[in-house]
Amino acid sequence: QVQLVESGGGLVQAGGSLRLSCAASGRTFSTYAMGWFRQAPGNEREFVARISTSGGSTYYADSVKGRFTISRDNANKMVYLQMNSLKHEDTAIYYCASGPRMGSFGSSNRYQYDYWGQGTQVSVSS
Repeated sequence: QVQLVESGGGLVQAGGSLRLSCAASGRTFSTYAMGWFRQAPGNEREFVARISTSGGSTYYADSVKGRFTISRDNANKMVYLQMNSLKHEDTAIYYCASGPRMGSFGSSNRYQYDYWGQGTQVSVSS
């Protein structure tokens, strides 16, 4: 079992930056790929980024590629999402997620994830 707690959200102007953190508990953290998803009001939860168990492989949604960076620190059981050049359309609740069913590289499919945090709100003013 893995428990995930996100932090770092807030209100920022368009063009600004935020760094989200996800703290994990459980002995199996380093054996699970990790993902970030987001959900805006009225929309389905959508994939943002994922990172492999070692951190050596990452993958991004086209909408955030070149602006967001996912990273992980297995020693401290942390996952991060650095968000630069934020746009109004990035406004959403952001969730980190994990699980044992995806293999080392993770998945862009939210149904492959078993563990979710409570989310952190990111609001970008235009």
